[in-house]
Amino acid sequence: MTLTPPVLLAPLAGITDLPFRQLVARFGAGLVVSEMVASQEMVQAKPGVREKAELGFGEANTSVQLAGREAHWMAEAARMVEANGAALIDINMGCPAKKVTSASGAGASGSALMRDLDHALSLIEAVVGAVSIPVTLKTRLGWDHDCLNAAELARRAEGAGVQMVTIHGRTRQQFYKGRADWGAIAAVKQAVSIPVIANGDIVDVATARTALAQSGADGVMVGRGAQGRPWRLAEIAAGLFGTPAPEVPQGRALAEMVGAHVEAMLSFYGPVLGNRMARKHLGWYLDHAGDPAGLRRRLQTETDNEEVQRLVQQAFDTDAREAA
Repeated sequence: MTLTPPVLLAPLAGITDLPFRQLVARFGAGLVVSEMVASQEMVQAKPGVREKAELGFGEANTSVQLAGREAHWMAEAARMVEANGAALIDINMGCPAKKVTSASGAGASGSALMRDLDHALSLIEAVVGAVSIPVTLKTRLGWDHDCLNAAELARRAEGAGVQMVTIHGRTRQQFYKGRADWGAIAAVKQAVSIPVIANGDIVDVATARTALAQSGADGVMVGRGAQGRPWRLAEIAAGLFGTPAPEVPQGRALAEMVGAHVEAMLSFYGPVLGNRMARKHLGWYLDHAGDPAGLRRRLQTETDNEEVQRLVQQAFDTDAREAA
């Protein structure tokens, strides 16, 4: 696989929805990944119009991420997303959430699969065998520090037909605590010939450069670093791979971008749910742009969407305030 630039947006539950992925992609990213979807639930529910849009069917440079623990449902879900126009499928074997990894309910998937590589490979083989589009894998260093088997999983996954692997530089038992160990990803890079992407604690050009140097990886995946800064992936790509630098919006341009993002969420989710979903993004924008108008609480509690847009202009359009 070749991704240009090799700077990818990580899937983040409840954050990297379609409106946000489209915004990041417009600034410049080699690939954006849908929020993780449970394979059996998706097949049995037969996704509707909004759900199909959320998964990124037909969207350029978008990967649909599947999770599950049964080969049958993983294969069926893979066939479904390919038939609906997906360009690429990513298999999740890295999610650390207890509801995903526990043996009850829909669990025993995500990073729990690193405890049984034979079973993990049966899922990979089922997905690869079900579709003609590229299949990739996202995982962690291992279940815990006594089970650091990412290199073995990656090697076996490559043999099964996986075309790229992304490694989060923590074990499952670390969740998101401590620091990502980018150096440990080097063992995975040395074990395979397919591209390896480094993930975890990569938030800007400096951390991306260090992660590549320590891991030897072919590219980076950015998650939380893009919150409130949808241009961050393009900045990293420019700094590391020489792509055109993004024009970072400020003043009136920033207000217009934030307002358009809110409108896109209202259109996608509907006015009530869209308003609620937008609040976290407004908070992140304020974290990074400052809150000179002191409007944080009002922006994150206002239910009238016309008033939200007025407050966005007041909060972010520093050009207008300076001219007043």
